[in-house]
Amino acid sequence: MVNSTNLRLLLPEVIQLETEQFNQARDLSHRVNSEAHQWQNYLNILANIGFEQWLTERIPKQQINRNSNIDGNACYINLGDFKICLIATEHLFDEMVNIPQNVIEKSELSAHLYVVLEVSEEEEQVIIRGILRHDQLVNYRLQVHLQPIQEGYHQIPLSLFDTEPNHLLFYHRFLEPAAISVPAIANASSSVPLVEYLQRTRTKLSRWLEGVFEEGWQAIDTLINPEANLAFNTRNNEEGTKRAKLIDLGVQLGDLTVALLVNIVEEDEGRLHVLIQLHPTDGETYLPPNLKITLLSKAGKILQEVTSRSQDNYIQLKPFKGEVGKTFCVKTSLGDISVQEDFEL
Repeated sequence: MVNSTNLRLLLPEVIQLETEQFNQARDLSHRVNSEAHQWQNYLNILANIGFEQWLTERIPKQQINRNSNIDGNACYINLGDFKICLIATEHLFDEMVNIPQNVIEKSELSAHLYVVLEVSEEEEQVIIRGILRHDQLVNYRLQVHLQPIQEGYHQIPLSLFDTEPNHLLFYHRFLEPAAISVPAIANASSSVPLVEYLQRTRTKLSRWLEGVFEEGWQAIDTLINPEANLAFNTRNNEEGTKRAKLIDLGVQLGDLTVALLVNIVEEDEGRLHVLIQLHPTDGETYLPPNLKITLLSKAGKILQEVTSRSQDNYIQLKPFKGEVGKTFCVKTSLGDISVQEDFEL
C-alpha cells in the first residue's frame, strides 16, 4: 500500500509552461551565434523560466534575479542571498546528471544549491528532478575521487539528489546561506582565486564506540601501508577505536591525497581521549612539506597547528581529551587548498 506521503515523494514536481514561453526561449537562443550551443541555450532559458515561475508561485514576495553566468548546461538565479545553479537537461540517461566541472571547482561559478531540471518541449513542461547542496556535492566528489568525463563534465548519480523540491524553500526560510559552504571568492585585486572546500558533515566520535561509522571512514590498513599502520599502533599504546579517511587536496595539486587518522579511547566520566594524525597514501613514504593540520574550536579559534617538514612520514596533533558532546574541527591545508572536518565527541 502506498500512502499519500510516499506518493508525493514518488511524483516529481512538474511546471507547465505556455507556448509563448517556448517561443520566447527560442527567439533568445537564436542570438547565440554557434548553432552547436543554441539548443543547450534554449534548454537553459526554459529551465530558468520554469523554475522562476515555480518559485514565484510559492514565495511571491521574494525577489528573484537572474544571474548572467552560464557554463554548458548550467545557468543561475539568485534567490535572496542564495545562489542557485540550474542544471538543464533534455534527458537523464542511466539516471546520471552531467554537471560542468567548473561549477563545482571555480569559486565564481559555484552555488549554494544545484537543481536538476528536465525540459520537455513536446509536453511543454519543466520537471524538477532533484536538488543538492554544494557541501554535499563536494563531499561526494572527495569520497569517490570523482574524475571528469570528456568535455569537462562530472557525472553525478541522480540518486544523490533530494527529490523533494520543497526542501529548497525550507533552506531559504530557515537557513543562512553561510551555513552551506562554498569556495571562498578572492578579492577583485587578486588574480588567483582562493580555493577552499569545506566538508560540513559532522563526525560523531562517540558513536564509533558502538561500531557506527560515518561514510568515508575506513579501517586504517585499507588506506596506508602496513609499516605506517604498525607505527600508528605502536605510538598509540592504548587500544581504542581507530579509523581513517582520505583527504583530497588534488584540486590544483594533481592527485594529492593524505589519510586523516583518528583514534579514540573511552575514559572515566564520559570523556574521550583523542589522537589525530596525517599520513601519506598511494605508497608514498613522506608527506609533502608545508602540509598543515590545525585543530580549531567551535568558534574557529586555533587550538593547535602542526606543519610538516621535508621527509616527515606523518604529523600529529598533541592528544587531547573532552566530554561527549563537545565539538571541534580539524583542517588539513596546503597553500590555498584546505579541507575541514567537523567532529563531535
